[in-house]
Amino acid sequence: MTTAVRADLDELDLDVRWILHPQVALRPESFGALLYHFGTRKLSFLKNRTIVAIIESLPDHPDMRSAIAAAGITESQSAPYVTALATLARSNMITRP
Repeated sequence: MTTAVRADLDELDLDVRWILHPQVALRPESFGALLYHFGTRKLSFLKNRTIVAIIESLPDHPDMRSAIAAAGITESQSAPYVTALATLARSNMITRP
């Protein structure tokens, strides 16, 4: 495991519940989705439909790890998804309830 992935795992606690930030709108698009944070006015482009599916399913799962697994991502495949989700957490697009 690389140092960057380890840092993302430390920052993004996979064993707790995460949600789309209440001030964020997710708009599905043909390429993936747009996320817009009304508080910070930040716009993010999601070009991976699996990440979109994980984010949309967050309310249905008790923790991030379950949401990732439900999207069909194995533990060995999860590093790029954890990195992307950690980036979204740092930018306040997803948050803990």
